Amino acid sequence: ARYLKAWCKMSDSSLAPPAVFMELHAGNRKRLVAALRAHLSTSGRPLHGIVLLKGGEEQTLYCTDRVPLFRQESYFAYLFGVREPGFYGAVDIASGQSILFAPRLTLDDAIWNGEKELSSFKDMYRVDFVFYVDDLAQVLRCQFSEHGEPLLFLLYGKNTDSGNYSKPASFEGIEKFDTDLSTLHPILTECRVIKSDMELAFIQYANDVSSKAHIEVMRQIKPGMKEFQLESIFIHHASMHEGCRHCSYTCICATGHNSSTLHYGHAGAPNDQTLNDGDMALMDMGAEYNFYGSDITCSYPINGKFKRNQTIVYNAILRAHNDVISHMQPGVRWIDMHKLAEQRILESLKKENIIHGDIGDMMNQRLGAVFMPHGLGHLLGIDTHDPGGYPKGLERPKEPGLRSLRTIRELKEGMVITVEPGCYFIGTLLRHAKDDPISSKFFNWEKIEMYKSFGGVRIESNLYVTAQGCKNLTNCPRETWEIEAVMAGAPWPSRDDCSSATTTK
Repeated sequence: ARYLKAWCKMSDSSLAPPAVFMELHAGNRKRLVAALRAHLSTSGRPLHGIVLLKGGEEQTLYCTDRVPLFRQESYFAYLFGVREPGFYGAVDIASGQSILFAPRLTLDDAIWNGEKELSSFKDMYRVDFVFYVDDLAQVLRCQFSEHGEPLLFLLYGKNTDSGNYSKPASFEGIEKFDTDLSTLHPILTECRVIKSDMELAFIQYANDVSSKAHIEVMRQIKPGMKEFQLESIFIHHASMHEGCRHCSYTCICATGHNSSTLHYGHAGAPNDQTLNDGDMALMDMGAEYNFYGSDITCSYPINGKFKRNQTIVYNAILRAHNDVISHMQPGVRWIDMHKLAEQRILESLKKENIIHGDIGDMMNQRLGAVFMPHGLGHLLGIDTHDPGGYPKGLERPKEPGLRSLRTIRELKEGMVITVEPGCYFIGTLLRHAKDDPISSKFFNWEKIEMYKSFGGVRIESNLYVTAQGCKNLTNCPRETWEIEAVMAGAPWPSRDDCSSATTTK
């Protein structure tokens, strides 16, 4: 509580980012040890062994000596909070003691990157012991030999978003140790799913920063600008005024038809179009602070005034966004929330005669996936797409739209998840629907033709699941009249204190 109080006090100023307390990561280690001990006890296994993780390595860019700014491997960041590359970290399950193994610096390293005493890492990262990496095998063998040769629990498992596997720690002499590659990953991943109060404080700060930066973009946008200028405004505000050096992901600054490309902004579409008067802008950007991120999307007209067709699509998404949030509470299935969003979007489009027919038949035909081909949202934390969406026993759906869901879990108290419904007029999907004799009958193709260059709308907020419902961590204008007022220069209130209003069912 005292750390949260200190965070609240320091976050009052836009020039005073919250202090980073390493007790956050010590608490994460404590939760992991408790979860591992519970699992081992239930399995009838001895309550000892060593959790061993390897931190990220600094990489040069291809064959050059250019080194991109390092960002720590996420599981290692969660447990140790170490910013530098080349570290190993260990946690003793029996005692809960933690050890960092630091790389031994050469003379050139000290000259170019600065000199640090080995002992300084002990206090800096709040661990019990610090040694050099080249002493790792000897330390593990000597420090934890009370129960014989220690069993090493290594991190190895699949990320269900990327399909990639985490790389287990390895070091010279590891073949002489017994290792366990299956126990750690699901338990540590589940620890990351439920956020502590201190983790939530950093996610809230990242949301506050991003909300302010989005509003700054909203105030400065005008026809004739370039999309990359909007990206620059956001990054500048988050970094200069709020201390966020990293973004959580590549900024998506899509205007006009570009907003129908879900991950626009990549190297082949680098936010470089000129903004046209009368077009919509879809701004998907999030700042990161002390590894913890945010993921916020705002959509609005470039000229600050909604046209009728823009209001129709925008309000359809806003209705879906708000209805999902009003239904969120522990025990609710996320796949049901996705279907609720689809239903609300289809109902709104039918009301405007863009589609016609029975909503139930449309849902059975998976028509919602034509307009919203992505999932409703994802877990959020140290990673933008935080792991844990598909624990053992949950299978990814196969149907269009549903197969894009990054989780179908029941909501639990302590989760942070995004709510991001969208409606897009994507040529490829519309042509495919038109060629389908069953799907085609639901569309008013004359109306669809009017929207072919519209692009899309997405509204994305970050929600914390509480015991009673959920808390919206994001603070951006959402109603059309609010957006128009802010874009015309009206003030937008910041959060009055450290807790936003809680939404309950």
